Amino acid sequence: MAGSPTARRRRLSIELKKLREQSTLTCAQVGAGLDWSGSKVNRMETGSGRVQPSDIDALCRFYGTSDELREFLKSLARQAKVRGWWQVHGSGVPEWFNIYIGLEQDASSFRQYQCELLPGLMQTQAYICELHRTSGHMSPEDIDRAVRVRTERQGMLRRPDAPDSWFIVNEGALRNVIGDRALMREQVEHVLDVARLPAVTLQVLPFDSGTYPVTGSFTMLGFPAPEDPDIVYRDGITDAVYLEGEHHVREYARAFDGLRAAALSPQRSAQLIETVLKGYAT
Repeated sequence: MAGSPTARRRRLSIELKKLREQSTLTCAQVGAGLDWSGSKVNRMETGSGRVQPSDIDALCRFYGTSDELREFLKSLARQAKVRGWWQVHGSGVPEWFNIYIGLEQDASSFRQYQCELLPGLMQTQAYICELHRTSGHMSPEDIDRAVRVRTERQGMLRRPDAPDSWFIVNEGALRNVIGDRALMREQVEHVLDVARLPAVTLQVLPFDSGTYPVTGSFTMLGFPAPEDPDIVYRDGITDAVYLEGEHHVREYARAFDGLRAAALSPQRSAQLIETVLKGYAT
Protein backbone atom coordinates (compact mmCIF):
# COMPACT_ATOMS: atom_id res chain seq x y z
CA MET A 1 0.00 0.00 0.00
CA ALA A 2 1.27 3.47 -0.85
CA GLY A 3 2.84 5.20 2.13
CA SER A 4 1.89 8.89 2.27
CA PRO A 5 -1.64 10.16 3.03
CA THR A 6 -1.73 11.85 -0.37
CA ALA A 7 -0.84 8.64 -2.19
CA ARG A 8 -3.46 6.71 -0.22
CA ARG A 9 -6.10 9.30 -1.11
CA ARG A 10 -5.10 9.07 -4.76
CA ARG A 11 -5.21 5.25 -4.74
CA LEU A 12 -8.65 5.35 -3.09
CA SER A 13 -9.94 7.72 -5.78
CA ILE A 14 -8.59 5.47 -8.53
CA GLU A 15 -10.20 2.36 -7.01
CA LEU A 16 -13.59 4.05 -6.52
CA LYS A 17 -13.64 5.30 -10.10
CA LYS A 18 -12.68 1.84 -11.34
CA LEU A 19 -15.59 0.26 -9.45
CA ARG A 20 -18.07 2.72 -10.93
CA GLU A 21 -16.77 2.27 -14.47
CA GLN A 22 -17.01 -1.51 -14.09
CA SER A 23 -20.66 -1.04 -13.14
CA THR A 24 -21.17 1.08 -16.33
CA LEU A 25 -23.00 3.71 -14.27
CA THR A 26 -22.53 7.47 -14.21
CA CYS A 27 -21.78 9.46 -11.08
CA ALA A 28 -25.35 10.77 -11.16
CA GLN A 29 -26.78 7.25 -11.33
CA VAL A 30 -24.66 6.04 -8.42
CA GLY A 31 -25.62 9.11 -6.43
CA ALA A 32 -29.31 8.55 -7.13
CA GLY A 33 -29.02 4.92 -6.01
CA LEU A 34 -27.50 5.98 -2.69
CA ASP A 35 -29.58 9.14 -2.20
CA TRP A 36 -26.45 11.23 -2.71
CA SER A 37 -25.70 13.95 -5.21
CA GLY A 38 -23.75 12.99 -8.31
CA SER A 39 -21.21 15.68 -7.40
CA LYS A 40 -20.44 13.88 -4.14
CA VAL A 41 -19.56 10.73 -6.05
CA ASN A 42 -17.43 12.77 -8.43
CA ARG A 43 -15.56 14.44 -5.56
CA MET A 44 -14.80 11.05 -4.05
CA GLU A 45 -13.41 9.82 -7.37
CA THR A 46 -11.24 12.91 -7.95
CA GLY A 47 -9.86 13.14 -4.43
CA SER A 48 -11.30 16.61 -3.90
CA GLY A 49 -13.44 15.58 -0.93
CA ARG A 50 -12.99 13.54 2.24
CA VAL A 51 -14.26 9.97 2.07
CA GLN A 52 -15.63 8.47 5.28
CA PRO A 53 -15.46 4.72 6.04
CA SER A 54 -19.28 4.78 6.18
CA ASP A 55 -19.29 6.07 2.59
CA ILE A 56 -17.10 3.13 1.59
CA ASP A 57 -19.54 0.72 3.26
CA ALA A 58 -22.43 2.20 1.30
CA LEU A 59 -20.58 2.14 -2.02
CA CYS A 60 -19.33 -1.42 -1.58
CA ARG A 61 -22.85 -2.66 -0.78
CA PHE A 62 -24.11 -0.83 -3.86
CA TYR A 63 -21.41 -2.30 -6.12
CA GLY A 64 -21.51 -5.73 -4.47
CA THR A 65 -17.80 -5.95 -3.71
CA SER A 66 -16.04 -8.56 -1.61
CA ASP A 67 -15.52 -8.05 2.12
CA GLU A 68 -11.75 -7.99 1.54
CA LEU A 69 -11.95 -5.13 -0.95
CA ARG A 70 -14.33 -3.20 1.30
CA GLU A 71 -11.92 -3.43 4.25
CA PHE A 72 -8.98 -2.44 2.05
CA LEU A 73 -10.80 0.67 0.82
CA LYS A 74 -11.92 1.59 4.33
CA SER A 75 -8.32 1.30 5.50
CA LEU A 76 -7.24 3.66 2.71
CA ALA A 77 -9.97 6.13 3.70
CA ARG A 78 -8.89 6.12 7.37
CA GLN A 79 -5.17 6.45 6.62
CA ALA A 80 -5.76 9.22 4.06
CA LYS A 81 -6.78 11.46 6.97
CA VAL A 82 -3.36 11.22 8.64
CA ARG A 83 -1.33 14.41 8.38
CA GLY A 84 2.00 14.15 6.55
CA TRP A 85 5.21 15.25 8.30
CA TRP A 86 5.43 18.31 6.02
CA GLN A 87 1.97 19.55 7.02
CA VAL A 88 3.02 20.40 10.58
CA HIS A 89 4.90 23.39 9.16
CA GLY A 90 1.64 25.21 8.42
CA SER A 91 1.87 28.27 6.22
CA GLY A 92 5.46 27.45 5.31
CA VAL A 93 4.00 25.06 2.72
CA PRO A 94 1.15 26.24 0.45
CA GLU A 95 -1.90 23.98 0.46
CA TRP A 96 -1.58 23.26 -3.26
CA PHE A 97 2.02 22.13 -2.77
CA ASN A 98 1.07 19.74 0.03
CA ILE A 99 -0.39 17.45 -2.64
CA TYR A 100 2.85 17.36 -4.58
CA ILE A 101 5.02 16.58 -1.54
CA GLY A 102 2.74 13.70 -0.62
CA LEU A 103 3.05 12.21 -4.10
CA GLU A 104 6.81 12.81 -4.15
CA GLN A 105 7.25 10.76 -0.98
CA ASP A 106 6.00 7.62 -2.74
CA ALA A 107 7.52 8.08 -6.19
CA SER A 108 9.84 5.38 -7.51
CA SER A 109 11.05 7.49 -10.44
CA PHE A 110 11.60 11.21 -10.78
CA ARG A 111 12.15 13.16 -14.00
CA GLN A 112 12.56 16.92 -13.82
CA TYR A 113 13.50 19.73 -16.20
CA GLN A 114 14.41 23.12 -14.75
CA CYS A 115 14.88 26.04 -17.10
CA GLU A 116 15.41 28.97 -14.70
CA LEU A 117 16.30 27.72 -11.22
CA LEU A 118 18.28 24.80 -9.86
CA PRO A 119 16.18 21.80 -8.77
CA GLY A 120 14.62 22.15 -5.33
CA LEU A 121 16.07 18.80 -4.24
CA MET A 122 19.56 20.18 -4.98
CA GLN A 123 19.25 23.61 -3.38
CA THR A 124 21.27 24.76 -0.37
CA GLN A 125 19.56 26.42 2.57
CA ALA A 126 21.02 29.79 1.61
CA TYR A 127 19.74 29.47 -1.97
CA ILE A 128 16.26 28.45 -0.77
CA CYS A 129 16.13 31.31 1.73
CA GLU A 130 17.16 33.86 -0.90
CA LEU A 131 14.48 32.66 -3.33
CA HIS A 132 11.75 33.01 -0.71
CA ARG A 133 13.12 36.30 0.65
CA THR A 134 13.00 37.98 -2.76
CA SER A 135 9.41 36.82 -3.32
CA GLY A 136 8.47 39.50 -0.77
CA HIS A 137 5.28 37.92 0.62
CA MET A 138 6.57 35.48 3.25
CA SER A 139 7.37 36.28 6.86
CA PRO A 140 10.78 35.27 8.27
CA GLU A 141 9.03 32.50 10.23
CA ASP A 142 7.36 31.11 7.10
CA ILE A 143 10.64 31.25 5.20
CA ASP A 144 12.30 29.26 7.98
CA ARG A 145 9.52 26.65 7.79
CA ALA A 146 9.79 26.46 3.99
CA VAL A 147 13.55 25.94 4.21
CA ARG A 148 13.15 23.14 6.75
CA VAL A 149 10.56 21.35 4.62
CA ARG A 150 12.65 21.55 1.44
CA THR A 151 15.85 20.39 3.10
CA GLU A 152 14.01 17.49 4.73
CA ARG A 153 12.54 16.53 1.35
CA GLN A 154 16.07 16.32 -0.03
CA GLY A 155 16.71 13.31 2.18
CA MET A 156 14.73 11.17 -0.26
CA LEU A 157 17.71 11.15 -2.64
CA ARG A 158 19.92 9.56 0.02
CA ARG A 159 17.56 6.81 1.13
CA PRO A 160 18.52 3.17 0.44
CA ASP A 161 15.33 3.00 -1.65
CA ALA A 162 15.82 6.41 -3.27
CA PRO A 163 13.76 6.99 -6.41
CA ASP A 164 15.55 6.79 -9.75
CA SER A 165 16.05 10.53 -10.23
CA TRP A 166 16.97 12.24 -13.51
CA PHE A 167 17.45 16.01 -13.64
CA ILE A 168 17.96 18.19 -16.71
CA VAL A 169 19.02 21.74 -15.91
CA ASN A 170 19.36 24.64 -18.33
CA GLU A 171 22.83 26.20 -18.24
CA GLY A 172 21.19 29.51 -17.40
CA ALA A 173 20.07 28.13 -14.03
CA LEU A 174 23.73 27.52 -13.13
CA ARG A 175 24.87 30.98 -14.25
CA ASN A 176 21.92 32.97 -12.89
CA VAL A 177 23.34 34.56 -9.72
CA ILE A 178 20.92 34.13 -6.81
CA GLY A 179 22.10 36.20 -3.85
CA ASP A 180 25.81 36.70 -4.54
CA ARG A 181 28.74 34.84 -6.05
CA ALA A 182 29.78 33.29 -2.74
CA LEU A 183 26.29 31.84 -2.30
CA MET A 184 26.38 30.49 -5.86
CA ARG A 185 29.81 28.93 -5.38
CA GLU A 186 28.48 26.96 -2.40
CA GLN A 187 25.34 26.11 -4.35
CA VAL A 188 27.11 24.83 -7.45
CA GLU A 189 29.47 22.75 -5.32
CA HIS A 190 26.40 21.21 -3.68
CA VAL A 191 24.91 20.40 -7.09
CA LEU A 192 28.04 18.44 -7.95
CA ASP A 193 27.86 16.55 -4.65
CA VAL A 194 24.21 15.59 -5.17
CA ALA A 195 24.90 14.55 -8.77
CA ARG A 196 27.33 11.92 -7.46
CA LEU A 197 24.62 10.09 -5.49
CA PRO A 198 23.90 6.59 -6.87
CA ALA A 199 20.24 7.27 -7.67
CA VAL A 200 20.86 10.65 -9.35
CA THR A 201 21.59 11.48 -12.99
CA LEU A 202 22.20 15.12 -13.92
CA GLN A 203 22.45 16.62 -17.40
CA VAL A 204 22.98 20.24 -18.38
CA LEU A 205 21.25 21.74 -21.40
CA PRO A 206 23.94 24.16 -22.71
CA PHE A 207 23.32 27.49 -24.36
CA ASP A 208 24.59 26.12 -27.68
CA SER A 209 22.47 22.95 -27.66
CA GLY A 210 20.51 24.03 -30.72
CA THR A 211 16.85 23.17 -31.17
CA TYR A 212 15.12 21.30 -28.38
CA PRO A 213 11.52 20.90 -27.13
CA VAL A 214 10.31 24.31 -25.98
CA THR A 215 8.62 23.93 -22.61
CA GLY A 216 8.68 25.39 -19.13
CA SER A 217 9.91 23.53 -16.07
CA PHE A 218 8.06 20.32 -15.22
CA THR A 219 8.34 17.16 -13.15
CA MET A 220 7.21 13.62 -13.95
CA LEU A 221 6.59 11.21 -11.07
CA GLY A 222 6.38 7.45 -11.53
CA PHE A 223 5.08 5.02 -8.91
CA PRO A 224 5.90 1.38 -8.11
CA ALA A 225 2.34 0.04 -8.24
CA PRO A 226 0.89 -0.43 -11.73
CA GLU A 227 -2.45 0.78 -10.39
CA ASP A 228 -0.92 4.23 -9.78
CA PRO A 229 -0.36 5.97 -13.14
CA ASP A 230 2.47 8.43 -13.73
CA ILE A 231 1.72 12.09 -13.12
CA VAL A 232 3.08 15.35 -14.55
CA TYR A 233 3.41 18.34 -12.24
CA ARG A 234 3.83 22.01 -13.20
CA ASP A 235 3.66 24.82 -10.67
CA GLY A 236 3.09 28.55 -10.79
CA ILE A 237 3.13 31.43 -8.34
CA THR A 238 -0.17 30.65 -6.64
CA ASP A 239 -1.20 27.20 -7.84
CA ALA A 240 -0.18 24.02 -9.61
CA VAL A 241 -1.36 21.75 -12.40
CA TYR A 242 -1.41 17.96 -12.12
CA LEU A 243 -1.76 16.01 -15.38
CA GLU A 244 -2.53 12.29 -15.24
CA GLY A 245 -4.10 11.48 -18.60
CA GLU A 246 -2.23 9.02 -20.81
CA HIS A 247 -1.93 11.62 -23.59
CA HIS A 248 -0.41 14.26 -21.28
CA VAL A 249 2.08 11.82 -19.74
CA ARG A 250 3.11 10.49 -23.16
CA GLU A 251 3.73 13.97 -24.59
CA TYR A 252 5.76 15.12 -21.59
CA ALA A 253 7.77 11.90 -21.66
CA ARG A 254 8.52 12.59 -25.32
CA ALA A 255 9.56 16.16 -24.47
CA PHE A 256 11.84 14.90 -21.69
CA ASP A 257 13.47 12.43 -24.07
CA GLY A 258 14.07 15.30 -26.51
CA LEU A 259 15.64 17.43 -23.78
CA ARG A 260 17.77 14.50 -22.66
CA ALA A 261 19.04 13.98 -26.22
CA ALA A 262 19.89 17.70 -26.61
CA ALA A 263 21.63 17.97 -23.23
CA LEU A 264 25.25 17.12 -22.50
CA SER A 265 26.07 13.66 -21.21
CA PRO A 266 26.33 13.35 -17.41
CA GLN A 267 30.15 13.33 -17.70
CA ARG A 268 30.32 16.42 -19.94
CA SER A 269 27.67 18.08 -17.77
CA ALA A 270 29.91 17.65 -14.72
CA GLN A 271 32.79 19.23 -16.67
CA LEU A 272 30.64 22.23 -17.58
CA ILE A 273 29.51 22.62 -13.96
CA GLU A 274 33.16 22.55 -12.86
CA THR A 275 33.85 25.36 -15.34
CA VAL A 276 30.95 27.41 -13.97
CA LEU A 277 32.21 26.76 -10.43
CA LYS A 278 35.69 28.08 -11.30
CA GLY A 279 34.05 31.27 -12.54
CA TYR A 280 32.38 31.80 -9.17
CA ALA A 281 35.70 31.20 -7.37
CA THR A 282 37.43 34.17 -9.03
